[in-house]
Amino acid sequence: MKDILHSRLLHWLGLSLPGLWMLYRWFVRPEDYGYGHIIADSGDWAAWLLMVTLFVTPIRLLFRKRPWAIWLMRRRRDFGVASFVYAAGHTIIYLARKSSIDAIFEDFFAAEFLTGWLALALFLPLALTSNDIAVRALKRSWKRLHRLVYPATILAFVHWALSAYDPMTAYIHIGVLAAIEFVRVWLQIRQRVT
Repeated sequence: MKDILHSRLLHWLGLSLPGLWMLYRWFVRPEDYGYGHIIADSGDWAAWLLMVTLFVTPIRLLFRKRPWAIWLMRRRRDFGVASFVYAAGHTIIYLARKSSIDAIFEDFFAAEFLTGWLALALFLPLALTSNDIAVRALKRSWKRLHRLVYPATILAFVHWALSAYDPMTAYIHIGVLAAIEFVRVWLQIRQRVT
């Protein structure tokens, strides 16, 4: 039990390091690392960790018995929650920059912002229920609820593509995400047939 606790703490420390580095650079050297950098980097980390979370299922289906695949499976919820934390940080930084309700509502219904707000709203119940207590309490409903990850992911990546200075990076990531999902669906269909 102690080893598991230490392993999980180290895992969370690793997940938090990019965020701590971003905050350090933003507060210590704002002239070199300003709003544009931190808003982009926090969004990138939210997206990358979300992709890792989604990639775990194809990994599990392909490498079921491998210790590293089992480790990833056990940490999948942690990756998802970390993705949400980076997305929430991304949102807080945006809100701090806007600094007025009027300025926020002025942008709210623009497609690039609305998709982000909708994605965050869908991710919130997923983050709040990504714990053992919620899994036990919700039973089969937990899995149904967590299927919201798919529309939330689509909205998050559309938000990225619409709001990016250079959307090509977002398009590349959308392609990778589509490949991950294609492999997942193909493996699940193959598993049902055999």
